[in-house]
Amino acid sequence: MTVAVFTFVLLFVNVLKEVVTLLMSGKVPFTTLVFAIALLIPFVMVYALPMGMLTGTLLVFGRFSADNELTAVRASGISLISVVSPVLVLSVILSGVCALVNMQIAPQCRVAYKRLIWNTGVSRMGAFLPEQVYIKDFPGKIVYVGSVRGNHLRDILIYKLDAANNRIDGYIRASEGNLRSEKNVLNLQLFDGWYVDLQEGTRVQLPIYASESLLSYTNAPTSDPDHKVRLSDMTFPQLRRELHAIERKLGASVSLGKVSSETLQEKLREYQQEAEEMTSPIKVQIHRQVAFSFACIAFTLVGIPLGIRAHRRETTFGIAMALILVVVYYSFFILGQSIESRPEFFPHLILWLPNFIFQSIGAVLLWRANRGV
Repeated sequence: MTVAVFTFVLLFVNVLKEVVTLLMSGKVPFTTLVFAIALLIPFVMVYALPMGMLTGTLLVFGRFSADNELTAVRASGISLISVVSPVLVLSVILSGVCALVNMQIAPQCRVAYKRLIWNTGVSRMGAFLPEQVYIKDFPGKIVYVGSVRGNHLRDILIYKLDAANNRIDGYIRASEGNLRSEKNVLNLQLFDGWYVDLQEGTRVQLPIYASESLLSYTNAPTSDPDHKVRLSDMTFPQLRRELHAIERKLGASVSLGKVSSETLQEKLREYQQEAEEMTSPIKVQIHRQVAFSFACIAFTLVGIPLGIRAHRRETTFGIAMALILVVVYYSFFILGQSIESRPEFFPHLILWLPNFIFQSIGAVLLWRANRGV
């Protein structure tokens, strides 16, 4: 139940911006929206499974302790380790599921989701432009469209901002326009338009045919599935191939290091440093996928003794404690990814710190709880 709740929350709070836009437009088939949401579920399950496991563990063992069932178990001659063993086995199984989802399924679904959004945008370009709403998603512009009928627009107003996006320099007003796609760029063709320059106070009638480039897509589908895929959207094998390709270049430079020229040696060291900076973000993504997979084990080990020590049966207390532990755990991942371009700080190793800390503390607390300390 907690996994389902966290999956729902993460979907609608974090990663459904594009889908909500399509839903509000009312111009996309319902089946397409359902398929888009289905593609996002594996992406959020990587976070929802560990969070749900932690919350469930805190709730169950908090109630277990509050109702004095732990005392009854010990009075029956059963150790705490025997009681929690099935839960620990379940955490190991869920960690294996997280590994499969995080390293293979989720990246593939994320790429498929982006391609679906792109294909939907190309076939129904007007779906991304809600009617009678001031849209601020375009760099340097604010766009208002009174009516959207497929690719045909009416009552168009485009404000042009200054370089700092703090002031309106001028605006374009057109009675109608059409959207068209050219080389992964959506262009808006304006008809019967005027341009007003607020700085000079002039009003100029645009030509009968005028074009304003508004939207630019960088995730266009290609025949090569690895082409233009972000590192965060790559599968584990793809990241390994990317890393090996750069390391081969690095190995070629190291093999030339036998040359005695000091100038050449200095250049080779500079090149090696650049190569390490290039591989650091890839290593961070590889270690992130693997380290995330052990979150269920870490949360379970620390959740069992904390739930027993809390001695509370309230659901709100367990959820609050779970959220605090989740914030502490994932803050290490945020830190590691924020310095992924600084290999001297070993950001890929920082990602393993929360697992080491949580599992160590959890094992000690569980051992003390088993002894009744």
